[in-house]
Amino acid sequence: MDKIIHRAGTRGYANHGWLEAYHSFSFANYYNPERVNFGLLRVLNDDTIAAGKGFGMHPHDNMEIITIPLNGALEHKDNLGNGAVINQGDVQVMSAGTGIYHSEYNKNTDKPVSLLQIWIIPNEKDVKPRYDQISIRDIEEKNKFYQILSPNRDDQGVWIHQYAWFYIGRFNKGTSDSYNIKRDGNGIYMFVIEGTIEIDGEILTKRDAIGINNTNSITVNSTEDSNVLLIDIPMSID
Repeated sequence: MDKIIHRAGTRGYANHGWLEAYHSFSFANYYNPERVNFGLLRVLNDDTIAAGKGFGMHPHDNMEIITIPLNGALEHKDNLGNGAVINQGDVQVMSAGTGIYHSEYNKNTDKPVSLLQIWIIPNEKDVKPRYDQISIRDIEEKNKFYQILSPNRDDQGVWIHQYAWFYIGRFNKGTSDSYNIKRDGNGIYMFVIEGTIEIDGEILTKRDAIGINNTNSITVNSTEDSNVLLIDIPMSID
């Protein structure tokens, strides 16, 4: 088993007044040659947007973009005609493909919104752009990992153009769960949203992350009530 640990305090940081952003990987003005990606996981941004503020219309292409609100509500609009509000308990996906323009604003004028935005390098370029979002409240399970994203259109959660799977684990203190990697050549990147967990002797606290490859399975032990994002991701383009 090969491991790399990214402590919360080692992430890139930017404060734009209306936006406070922590970058797990090189992004915008933050560049660290040792933190460009983990396999095909290119971006994991931990953003807080001030009340009523947000990103105006801007372009993306050839990237799978996943947004997971942690609290509050985010308003999305794009040039495909989609307009929606993404709330805590939802997950949004955009396949940027040949190109998409979108905006993201804090829907509320009296409180901030916090979210994770994740970029995955796709396994197919120049696809037709698409947008989707779902509520994951109805599929939530306690004290085990439950799937919120996969490569399969008919599977649980949203889907993307890549052999990647996302799981959420909401664990009570003293519980544990094991996870088997879905595909040969994939690794795991695990991000602790809240709480404290132990993996293979490593203790991870709020906003810490660990990348693991060259193993078939891992076991997560929760030493506090915890909320964890697990990303099962190819380590290279086939």
